[in-house]
Amino acid sequence: MTTSGGARGRFITFEGIDGAGKSTQIDALVELLRRRGVEVVRTREPGGTALGEKLRQLLLNDAMHVDTEAMLMFAARREHIAQVIEPALAAGKWVACDRFTDATYAYQVGGRGLEPKRCDALEAWVHPGLQPDLTFLFDLPPEAAAARVAATGAAPDRFEQERRDFFERVRAAYLERAHREPGRFRILDATRARDEIAAAIAATLAERGWP
Repeated sequence: MTTSGGARGRFITFEGIDGAGKSTQIDALVELLRRRGVEVVRTREPGGTALGEKLRQLLLNDAMHVDTEAMLMFAARREHIAQVIEPALAAGKWVACDRFTDATYAYQVGGRGLEPKRCDALEAWVHPGLQPDLTFLFDLPPEAAAARVAATGAAPDRFEQERRDFFERVRAAYLERAHREPGRFRILDATRARDEIAAAIAATLAERGWP
């Protein structure tokens, strides 16, 4: 798909449970692409816009019904797509995003038990013609992820405070989604060294003939 400005940009998302090491690898990929002359927008969900960041604070800190949680996630996502993601892609820029709708399936459907059809309906309404071109799933056992989060010394948000069985369900939902869409997902062993993971990400781009 192209625009008057040239080729449409690429949309790359990074998924995984908290503590899987996504942020480090997003930074590394953005730096790599910029060295290769690619304009990249680094963003995150929930968030990415002024409104999205306000909703993020509510989502991370205020208890709410799972339906409310899902709808707020998609409200922030709609604003994010309209203000950041679609304009960047249309201008030929690449977008590297920390989480997207796969996270809602993992956390709200898998973790909290939201009815899958409700998430499907919200996805079809909010971004019917938009999916990531490539999704990196950082797979890590929940106990290892919890140890990494604790080691940061930061106060945990309400998701990070969930029990291990919650994260087992989230992880299983992520893997199930990845296995349904093998062409889009690349599952990464997040227990590996950072350099090895970065090399695997670069190799995936090369396999697709991307910069």
